[in-house]
Amino acid sequence: MSEIDSDYAFWRRFPDESAAVKHVENVCWPEGVRCPHCYSSSVAAVGNAKPMPWRCRDCRRHFSVRTNTVFAQSRIPVHTWLLAAHKLSSSRKGISSVQLAKEIGVTQKTAWFMLHRIREAMTYRGGLLGNTVEVDETYFGGRERNRHASEKTGLGRGPAGKTAVVGLKEHGGSVKAFTAARTDRSHLSAVIVENVRRGATLYTDGNPGYNGLRGYAHRAVSHSSGEYARGVVHTNSIESFWSLLKRAYVGTYHYLSPKHLQRYVDEFAARENTGHSGMSMIRSVVVGAVGRRLTHGQLVS
Repeated sequence: MSEIDSDYAFWRRFPDESAAVKHVENVCWPEGVRCPHCYSSSVAAVGNAKPMPWRCRDCRRHFSVRTNTVFAQSRIPVHTWLLAAHKLSSSRKGISSVQLAKEIGVTQKTAWFMLHRIREAMTYRGGLLGNTVEVDETYFGGRERNRHASEKTGLGRGPAGKTAVVGLKEHGGSVKAFTAARTDRSHLSAVIVENVRRGATLYTDGNPGYNGLRGYAHRAVSHSSGEYARGVVHTNSIESFWSLLKRAYVGTYHYLSPKHLQRYVDEFAARENTGHSGMSMIRSVVVGAVGRRLTHGQLVS
């Protein structure tokens, strides 16, 4: 199957709603239609296919390919959902809800809701990273001098009052990134232990929070001394990921609230892990949508 990297290719692959629904069904039910409620394969097509085209003979419940996914209870066509996922995946620095609304013909509020549900489907945890893994942290938040008086921390420059994100990039492999309440030794150690296999080699900067990790080979470069690479030891790969995310922060989204920051981080990690290829990303979104729900109330509460 050819990759979808342009709007023209997308429309050739998915010319209408039936083609989009068929693709999602093939991804979600590779061995045939199954009931998402009881997982029975004893199902029957419903004469009037709207809105639930299938009925389970065992649990007697109606369902569609949207059931038990982030697309559930949505009146937006499946084709529009896939088009939105394609737009998001093909935009290297993301796409704003205002721009997406113009391109797919929905309101800005609807586009904002759709984007967050797609990002929810992009959440990737996967297996443990191994071999050689770069680890680094960065911070998101406005400058102290630009904040309203009621929001000033009084702590001056630096990460105070900002949201930390810890990233891990395996050489030749995947990237993972997580928002963190703190970046002290205990928290950094917990992130590494939960996501990196024991015995792996870690490349970090000179942050003392990475010192004393047991079960790992640790190599560090001293950025404070102007050392950014020592032979093969560097953190350039994860810092390249930060650079792209920060450019999207400034140029596309302008503001990333701490509440939703993890989903934006997941968006960029998913795009990095699929190699920015359209069909891989669309498939990843469809697979990741299963078993997840994100309501409007959860987003705005």
